Amino acid sequence: MPAVDGIATWVIAALSGLAGGVYGYLADRLAARWPEHEAARVRPVDWRTGLVVLLAAGAFFALPGRFGAPRDLAVAGLFFAALVMLLATDLDQRLLPDEITLPLVPAALAILLLGWNPVLADKQLGLVSGLAAGILAPLFLAVTGVLFRGALGMGDLKLAVSLGLVCGVSQLVAGFIVASLAAGLVLVLLLATRRLGLRSAIPFGPILIVAAFLAVLRPLG
Repeated sequence: MPAVDGIATWVIAALSGLAGGVYGYLADRLAARWPEHEAARVRPVDWRTGLVVLLAAGAFFALPGRFGAPRDLAVAGLFFAALVMLLATDLDQRLLPDEITLPLVPAALAILLLGWNPVLADKQLGLVSGLAAGILAPLFLAVTGVLFRGALGMGDLKLAVSLGLVCGVSQLVAGFIVASLAAGLVLVLLLATRRLGLRSAIPFGPILIVAAFLAVLRPLG
């Protein structure tokens, strides 16, 4: 029976990852058209498409192994779906649309207050951690953006609020550290393959989004 259960778990994870990859591709194709922008033609499939598909597939593949309760899976899945769409638009247009970032804030707050947050619901001081991160995360980004003259935008700060509410302080910090290191490796690869230039503007949103994926999927210590 354990072997059968293990096979079933892998099948569910594989199907979830496949669905995530397909959704990532659709999100990339939508981001090439929405929100409306000045591009003369729709961007063809390129490295950004592959990156969105890979990250979406990986995130959704890992989701069933992290959460077993249907409500937790549904909440985390919807959160991931919003993040994948934001990842696609930020890579394509360097834009995190208000149509997604703004509704995420009250939704994340409501889920936290109702005790439905799959990351923090069973954590001691989870409510405090979520509220604190929802306030401190955008403040920290705003201060560091000024000090280091980063390319932060208002969309990044709006997204940081909901990420803090969902992930809490310790989870978000841990995810951000790993995501920053991974982003550095990806940027080196893109520079080496001349997909980006030294003067190319690098969107910060993808780092936040990958940090959120890692924070949600990281088992609580």
